[in-house]
Amino acid sequence: QVQLVESGGGLVQPGGSLRLSCGASGSISSISFMDWYRQYPGKEREFVASISTTGTTNYADSVRRRFTLSRDNGKRTVYLQMNSLKPEDTAVYYCHSRVTGSWGQGTQVTVSS
Repeated sequence: QVQLVESGGGLVQPGGSLRLSCGASGSISSISFMDWYRQYPGKEREFVASISTTGTTNYADSVRRRFTLSRDNGKRTVYLQMNSLKPEDTAVYYCHSRVTGSWGQGTQVTVSS
C-alpha cells in the first residue's frame, strides 16, 4: 500500500506563496503520474494540477501561471509551488497518484489577511 503524505500548508496573506510537498512510500513508479486536487467545505474535490510520466504538466485555469508542479524522483516527492495566492485558493489540498489510486491525507491552505 503506497502512502502519500502532504505537508507545507498553512496561513498566508493574499499575494504570498506556499510550497506543498507530497512524499510517497513504495516504488518510484507510484509518483510517475500525480495530481493535486483541492476541496472547499461542502464541495467536491476539484482538479488543480497534474504531472505526467514524461513531466508534462497541466493546470486548472484558475491556477495557471500562479502554480507550478514539479517532481523529484530521487526523493519520491512532488511539489506544488503556489504564488500570488488569493483568498479563493483557501481549501484543503490533496495529492493523488494515478498509478496506485492513493490519496494523501490533505493539507489546509488558508489565504487571509
